[in-house]
Amino acid sequence: MARPKNQDERRAHLIQAVIDTTASTGLRSLSLADVARRAGLTRGAVLYYYDDLDALLREAYRAGMERFCDRRDALRDTVTDPARLLGETIRAGLPTGPDDALMRLLYEFDVVAGSSPLHTTLVEAMYERQLATYLAVLERGADSGVFDLSLDTSTAALNLVALEDAYGLHIVAGNGQITVSRAVQAMFGAARAFGAPAV
Repeated sequence: MARPKNQDERRAHLIQAVIDTTASTGLRSLSLADVARRAGLTRGAVLYYYDDLDALLREAYRAGMERFCDRRDALRDTVTDPARLLGETIRAGLPTGPDDALMRLLYEFDVVAGSSPLHTTLVEAMYERQLATYLAVLERGADSGVFDLSLDTSTAALNLVALEDAYGLHIVAGNGQITVSRAVQAMFGAARAFGAPAV
């Protein structure tokens, strides 16, 4: 495996090694040596860039936050129609399929939350961001009169986060009955049921 020369590239390379290794070994069994092996580096070389495995895991989780939170929040600057914004937010919050290694890593964190302060803190931060994302979209739709919500916005947002997490878990677990398109349509249906049509 080619070794990047640039420090930012090397760090990105290591984060991808964490994601790829976790997809095959699981988070509970992950070791710094596993990551180093996957990256084609020595353990000492990895420690040059990150203090320990927890530091690497924090960075990998940050990559998940960027993809599933930061990018979705940025949609609010470019998508003005609330129904389309809700639809794009739902789509962008689901895994791309069973082989979505980054989403699998995020779910692995959910599994070990409660047994580690680091994992618990990261999972809680992700949940708060998911909730805030949906809350902002629903409030925009309600304020503009496009959504006629039968639930208060916080409860509606809570329901969407719960559906997103549940369907996403089924998708990465390879449950063939829950495809990405079926999950999207199911979430659209739930949103329509409480007055927030998504397209």
